[in-house]
Amino acid sequence: MKEFKGHVIYGGTYKGKVVVTHQGFNTLASFQKSLMFKSSKKAIVSDQNNPDLFKKDITGIALALPMTIGSTTGGMVIETASVRNLGPKAWLFSEPIDSLAASGIVLSRTWDNVPIIAIDKLGPSFLEAVKSGDEIEVKEDGTVIVY
Repeated sequence: MKEFKGHVIYGGTYKGKVVVTHQGFNTLASFQKSLMFKSSKKAIVSDQNNPDLFKKDITGIALALPMTIGSTTGGMVIETASVRNLGPKAWLFSEPIDSLAASGIVLSRTWDNVPIIAIDKLGPSFLEAVKSGDEIEVKEDGTVIVY
């Protein structure tokens, strides 16, 4: 068991699986196919340039990442995915949150009342310690426990 303490953007509690990427998360490339089809019930990552996440389901889980990358549509992509219940429940950033992710998460929380957890500044050792499929626990105070 390892414990990490981050900076709380939006708090909440989560217990469950985590999916991890060690490179920037391209929001548009990752959600594009899932958002194109309104009948989608899952967000299966369609970004073939991200081998950590390609073809993985990120619906309702915790996503561990360094940052998001991509075009300025990133915030709206996060907001749209969240409103459709296709986004991660918790966004766990090893680095400080970037403006694209922050805008999408803030819009989701304030416009749509979607209860997204966002913790940043967990540090590079967090991404070294956590593996896709691990069980984690996120606490209100920004503590993330990897089991």
